[in-house]
Amino acid sequence: MVRKMLLSKLHRATVTECNMNYNASIKIDQELLKLSGMREYEQVEVWDINNGERFSTYIIPGEPGSRTIGIYGAAARKVQVGDIVIIANYGLMNEDELDKYQPCIILLDEHNNPLS
Repeated sequence: MVRKMLLSKLHRATVTECNMNYNASIKIDQELLKLSGMREYEQVEVWDINNGERFSTYIIPGEPGSRTIGIYGAAARKVQVGDIVIIANYGLMNEDELDKYQPCIILLDEHNNPLS
């Protein structure tokens, strides 16, 4: 059996940019991508804590150290700059992998700096 499991999560990220006039995607600081294990062009789920909106999109890398979380395209209608979001990615695993599996959870402060 194969199960779809949470791989990593950026928890309580603050949206820093929104632009409807851009191809759909989410821009994430490259340092946060490396820390979480997320990859460019990977599909992610985004959940807005402020308004309950949920959507999926793909990642484009932001400038390292910028702490950018930018929402683009149609999804920019679902969030506002300053909203708090959760960004999660998933992967498929077989039963043998699950015993030693642990997702990477990165809790962020209000400036998108990792807390741990």
